[in-house]
Amino acid sequence: MSSLLYSLGRWAYRSRRLVLVSWLVILVAIGGAAAVFNKGLDNSISIPGTESQAALDSLSTTFPQVSGASAQIIVVAADGQFITDPTYEDALNAAADNMATLPQIDNATSPFNERINGAISNNDKAGLISIQFSGPTAEITDASLAELEKATEQLKADLPEGSTVSLGGQIYSQSMPTVTATELIGVGVALVVLVFTFGSFLAAGMPLITALLGVGISIALIFMATAFAKVTSTTPMLALMLGLAVGIDYALFIISRHQDELRKGDTPEEAAARATGTAGSAVIFAGLTVMIALVGLGIAGIPFLTTMGVAAAVGVGVAVVISITLIPALLGFAGERLRPKPKKTKKAEAKAHTPNRFFLGWVTAVTRFPVVTILAVVAVITVVALPALNLRLALPDAGSNAPTDRSRITYDLVAENFGEGYNGPLLVTGTIVTSTDPLGLMDDLKAELEKIPGVAAVPLATPNMTADTGIIQVIPEGAPASEETKALVQAIRDKHDYFQDKYGVDLAVTGFTASGIDVSERLGNALLPFGIVVVGLSLILLTMVFRSIWVPIKAAVGYLFSVVATFGVVTLVMQEGVGANLIHIDRPGPVLSFMPIIVMGILFGLAMDYEVFLVARMREDYVHSGKARKSIVTGFVGSAKVVTAAAVIMFAVFAAFVPEGDVNMKGISLALAVGIFVDAFIVRMTFVPAVMQLLGDKAWYMPKWLDRVLPHFDVEGEGVQHELELANWPGDKNLAIAAEDIGLTNAEGSRSYFRKLSFTLPAGTTLFVTGSDKIATSALLLVLSGRLDIETGKLKVANMVLPVRSGAVRSRVALIDVSTHANRNTVEAIEDASSEKPQIIILDNIDFLTSESERYAVADALAAARETAAQSGRPLTVLVGTTDDMPVETWGSFLSARVDAQVLDLDNASSSRKKVQA
Repeated sequence: MSSLLYSLGRWAYRSRRLVLVSWLVILVAIGGAAAVFNKGLDNSISIPGTESQAALDSLSTTFPQVSGASAQIIVVAADGQFITDPTYEDALNAAADNMATLPQIDNATSPFNERINGAISNNDKAGLISIQFSGPTAEITDASLAELEKATEQLKADLPEGSTVSLGGQIYSQSMPTVTATELIGVGVALVVLVFTFGSFLAAGMPLITALLGVGISIALIFMATAFAKVTSTTPMLALMLGLAVGIDYALFIISRHQDELRKGDTPEEAAARATGTAGSAVIFAGLTVMIALVGLGIAGIPFLTTMGVAAAVGVGVAVVISITLIPALLGFAGERLRPKPKKTKKAEAKAHTPNRFFLGWVTAVTRFPVVTILAVVAVITVVALPALNLRLALPDAGSNAPTDRSRITYDLVAENFGEGYNGPLLVTGTIVTSTDPLGLMDDLKAELEKIPGVAAVPLATPNMTADTGIIQVIPEGAPASEETKALVQAIRDKHDYFQDKYGVDLAVTGFTASGIDVSERLGNALLPFGIVVVGLSLILLTMVFRSIWVPIKAAVGYLFSVVATFGVVTLVMQEGVGANLIHIDRPGPVLSFMPIIVMGILFGLAMDYEVFLVARMREDYVHSGKARKSIVTGFVGSAKVVTAAAVIMFAVFAAFVPEGDVNMKGISLALAVGIFVDAFIVRMTFVPAVMQLLGDKAWYMPKWLDRVLPHFDVEGEGVQHELELANWPGDKNLAIAAEDIGLTNAEGSRSYFRKLSFTLPAGTTLFVTGSDKIATSALLLVLSGRLDIETGKLKVANMVLPVRSGAVRSRVALIDVSTHANRNTVEAIEDASSEKPQIIILDNIDFLTSESERYAVADALAAARETAAQSGRPLTVLVGTTDDMPVETWGSFLSARVDAQVLDLDNASSSRKKVQA
């Protein structure tokens, strides 16, 4: 992959105008499509498979009058007056009758309606008008709401002076997040950090430009998606916040590497290509981990959360693609202007080559007594995480909105005059089609529910018009998001069998409040399996990257540290209220139910990002020096500056979304800001070096069998670096194969197939590979065909470095195992391979051709393949695998009659080159 990215970076640099114009066209096109197809955001939440959702779906058919969105108007009489006064009664009855005729309103019930009770406060000072819409929230138009608000203003005008009228309720309970000027602070901090990191305003501006472009495309795509799926208002804000953070960071990594290459003396074009091939590989890995974790939110089985995860993942994907294409294009526009200026004095030059004193002191301090450092980190994380033991999850209601919001004003007035439970009524429903006395049955059920502890009132119990379905409105004593209301819902559900046996009614609890409880429970139950998937994924991915057992385990433990510490801080602030006033939260309460799982997904990708950039440099230094503990210091000092800059930028962007705006985003952005700080500075830059110091050489232990099973993931661009180092080796471009000191052992490491094997093979010739060990012969041919990786040495096949370009080599080398073919099938296999125009054809296990006619048939097929290749102006090279049981000379008479051939004897590699006599 790094080689592909190297080529991509070079192309983008040279085609910079085309790349820039293409991205601008994409932005305009997607933005235009979003404007055309946008259907608006939808905060309605459905949870398939839950009792509340099943009951709500049933009510939409049997009792549609109560299945839609709802609102309520509270009227508080002026001082010295009562809501039961004739003036108020007449005005409220008239207003209710008028509102019932408004568009999309199914009914409006006055507090004086004889069918209900409990809509007038105990002190007769306040009354509630209940409004039921004819459809869900997403279908209610702004025009219909405007008509309702106009009627509410008219009601206020009709009442005596000093009366209070407030419109709110479920339809107004969820506010739409908006971007405020405060968010720009994060961008400003990012700019300052980038200027200090790059030492250039030009370079510092590039990440901001690309990040904003990516955010624009991502949000436009989200609004396009509203034509096909329900998208909550939190989704575009999450995409904005995450897109800014990762977009800036990913560009930072590539531009920083570009400057490093310029500092070494590379041309701007070569530096951009190398930066894309090296840092670009890490960017793709980091982006993929975030995307996989976000898509994994679908594990919870909640559609709106799956949509949110996919949308955010698309945003991250856009940031990755822009980083590896537009950044090298912008570097092309900058040219030489980004080259660091040479130091003018010897003292300055010496200082430039001196390790950063701050980071050197940091890593020296944390690794001096590694056990003490590890215990200190564990102690700090434990203390910070303790509040998370009391973490409560809930969907937000109007009580968590800003005090000036109309829904919050109504919420507070209802709570003050009626009790908090009136802000979150429960709806109990069931089929009563078998009853002969539906009205009497509903009265009995009402009396039963009134006896349950936690019930404040049961104002309504009625059958529908066809008397086949009944509904009962239950008012809890506690607030909608309280533990008391959650317990009441469970208590009613626990009596399901009792109602079934005694009354023959299959009762279910639903409504906005019950749905929120079900969502929170479903999400809480999904945290453990999601955590197992994420941790398991991190173990696999990091094992692939670092070829180590202990490094991934340490990384996974560190990720868990970050997660629990984050939940502890969020619980302390959002739920317990410690410092809540600093972020403008005046009413602490349960944490947003989908915050933990979203934060776990996003933090996973970002944590792996920092892990890769820190530890990959340590691994690189360890490979070159062989000194495990020394490589910790050199690797840390070499990468800590960029990681620190990236962490500060992400922290600033996330933290900027905390003080103002929607309470939903406060919790998520606070959690991400805390998570980034803990993971970057406490876990990755403190805990990780200490653990690595403690492990020493054992940190890089990897069983050989596992090393062979797992694919390689080159995140630091080692492949492209290796290719560049071997670009002029061995000097002769006309060689089909060049090998120097290559070696390979079996999975257990107990047997060497070949070691320090060196040979060259000119293009167009034939090579016989022979030896007493048939497995070793086949292993070498698999290596030369790109199907198996060597462990040591340098190797080029078809002028491509292995194992870096194994995929490209496989497309140019045809491997035919004669043991799996009869004579005719072998000839057909050669003909089929020749049609693909390979540069090399390999025949393994040729000993299976036992008759002379078979051999000559194969020889003729090879001769025809050579002639076809020659007509195309390319020589065909042939490799043949045989054993000592049948001497090479036996094959020479028919396979090498027209071409030069040589023998590679694995039993005596030093004297392997010799001509085969025809």
